[in-house]
Amino acid sequence: MAEQDISQYLAFLLSSAHRHMRIGLGQSIGDEQFNEEHWRILQVLSDEQGRSMGELAERVLLNGPALTKNIDKLVSRGVVQRAADPGDNRRVLVYISDLGLETVARLKQRVDAHHEMIEVALGPRKTNQLKRLLESFIAESKPNQD
Repeated sequence: MAEQDISQYLAFLLSSAHRHMRIGLGQSIGDEQFNEEHWRILQVLSDEQGRSMGELAERVLLNGPALTKNIDKLVSRGVVQRAADPGDNRRVLVYISDLGLETVARLKQRVDAHHEMIEVALGPRKTNQLKRLLESFIAESKPNQD
């Protein structure tokens, strides 16, 4: 059987693209002492709707233990807070704080600037094509989680 160069595999290309994006975002927001995961959490919470840990984990693409570790860090920095769910005291919801709203506004500017650099490099047409292809891929290839 002939060996196929690893760079020809879609999984490798997607992982490589993710790595490049993550490094670029890290450089864009790193001096604020936040990482990409923190930004995703704050961005989702910026609508000021409390989220359960399960819902938040799904929205920010983290497993439970990784989300808990990140939320603990964000709570210690005062940008998010935990509170009992008013409808069910057994559940905990995570909310963004006022400091968190200020922080996510600054981070959003940096993330938007990073995305603009990518769009300048690729051009608007290719950037939109890439977004549409990725959205289609995600929608059509969800793994069976039964």
